[in-house]
Amino acid sequence: MLYAQVVFGLPVEGPFDYIVPKNYFKKISVGGRVWAPFGARKAVGYVVGLSRKTKIARLKEIGEVVDERPVLDKNILKLTRQVSQYYCCSWGEAIESALPRFLRKGKVISAFSSLPPCGEVSPIVADPPLESASLKPAAMLLHDPDFTRRWEVYLKEIQSSLDRRRTSIILLPDIESIERAKELIAAKISAGIAVLYADNPQGDKEWLRARLGEAKVILGSRSGIFAPAVNLGLVIIEAEEDPVYKQEQVPHYHTRETAFMRMENELANLVLGSASPSLESYLLAKRNKIKYCFGAPRQALPQVKVVDTQSFRQFRKKGADILSRYLEDAVASGLAGKLKTLLLLNRKGFATAASCNTCGSGLKCPRCGISLVFYFRESVLSCRYCNFKIPAPKICPRCNAGYIRYSGLGTQKLESELCRIFPQAKISRFERAGDLSSPQADIIVATSVIMKDTRRRFDLIGVLGIDNSLNRVDLRAAEKTFGLLTGLLQMAKAGLVIQTGIPHYHVFRAIKENDSGIFYEQELKTRRQLGFPPFKHLGLVRLRGRNEEKVEKTAAALCGFLSERNRKKGLQINACSPGLPPKLRDNFYWQVLLASRSPMEISEFLKINLKDFPHSGIIMTVDIDPL
Repeated sequence: MLYAQVVFGLPVEGPFDYIVPKNYFKKISVGGRVWAPFGARKAVGYVVGLSRKTKIARLKEIGEVVDERPVLDKNILKLTRQVSQYYCCSWGEAIESALPRFLRKGKVISAFSSLPPCGEVSPIVADPPLESASLKPAAMLLHDPDFTRRWEVYLKEIQSSLDRRRTSIILLPDIESIERAKELIAAKISAGIAVLYADNPQGDKEWLRARLGEAKVILGSRSGIFAPAVNLGLVIIEAEEDPVYKQEQVPHYHTRETAFMRMENELANLVLGSASPSLESYLLAKRNKIKYCFGAPRQALPQVKVVDTQSFRQFRKKGADILSRYLEDAVASGLAGKLKTLLLLNRKGFATAASCNTCGSGLKCPRCGISLVFYFRESVLSCRYCNFKIPAPKICPRCNAGYIRYSGLGTQKLESELCRIFPQAKISRFERAGDLSSPQADIIVATSVIMKDTRRRFDLIGVLGIDNSLNRVDLRAAEKTFGLLTGLLQMAKAGLVIQTGIPHYHVFRAIKENDSGIFYEQELKTRRQLGFPPFKHLGLVRLRGRNEEKVEKTAAALCGFLSERNRKKGLQINACSPGLPPKLRDNFYWQVLLASRSPMEISEFLKINLKDFPHSGIIMTVDIDPL
């Protein structure tokens, strides 16, 4: 009798034993897909083991073997197992994160006939044997604000990997970056290139090319870290600090941590590239856990002026409550000299809040409970989370007073103010990719999305409302703000003007003095004192449901339950608090926060104990190392 250990893409631990029918003995393989009964239905499962023995008395049979050749090789199986242990998810959920959509649906792939026979998972390629056990994987943090120079290093590393007959994976934060990288690599390197990202219409064929060993360079987004690379020798993560590399759905893996796992498993080199590295990577470099390469500026950087918004208020012209006099004069000088100016404000709309001037009640989204954003041209109030929209009311819906007060600054209002101050200027607004209607504009008003185009340059850049990025409940607020300003510094030719009410904050001092060490040393000191990452790992148990009282009570009960079960000195149950935001799309959120020096300790503790906690009607998810 032959038994298969099967896991499913569901939040249940496995593997589950199934009887393999005799007619499938020669077809089934570890790493292949099967259709198997699970509860009252049939589901796609993944074979993670085969055995002649089982401890289960009554077993069901596998319904159908989908693959006669494995879709998952031994390296990906091992990697997904590690991801499930680190990020507190089931093995099946981790496997489904590693596979494209067409494979998760159980589609039969005829091209797999060219893969190795059942039980063999080594790739079919004509390459000579690799120098295997003697190789030691190396990781490097490339800290260089110069985008071109980072790519010079990447191209050398890719060519070196190809010379050793090994495959490279290059990960980038968005589709535009992936397409540009494809052009850069194709122009310099002769090798088969596969492109993997969720919405790629050719994604099925590209994945198969990679799995069959036809592509030696694989470009991808976050999930590209699971690409079926043959003889992997190099992983590059560009802009490694970008939060897009953290998966928003279960399992909440981070590409960087997963890359370290894969590097060790497959003896591959790892390059983390960034203009402003994450504190996690910087601390590894500081502790000599990974190599650190810093690139000094090639040329003189633009002049940086930090304007104290607290001191310029009394000198402002009447009605001019947006631009400081210094920034207004700088923009005027730029217009006189026919220079290009960018004014960055990371808030869309005309006003960020609307309230009744009589009763003071705010107009909020009924589904999310947050202030609605007012869009002047469209004359609507909109929720930035769920896209709920209503026409801008003429009277207060609560007290019927006839005046609605709009407050807060958005890009539409900034554009309107600039048209008033500089009527002769050509002004354009940029809020999403492809939004720029007039490339010849004298002044561009934009959100941070404009930084996706690393080729764009401006003579003068002004930054408004930057304190909003710092004044939020986010332990990484300073880190994200520093990364934003570092990117803007590279886009400015002549000057960068930052308006802030806290000019001596270490984020602004580091930018003004062009010394990233000021930021990193102070931020690491603060994080160490508070017991925050990267010195400790956090685990977040999120609870959500439609009944606010029930969610709150369940969260409090869970916090007490975990505290009673905790016997580990290094593990702390820190807090039980409302989510951020506490309400979203008609669901209420609460969360329980845990901390430990070991993420595996948090994950193991939660896996053991959460299954014993009753939470009927409440959905619970676990996020290790939340961003």
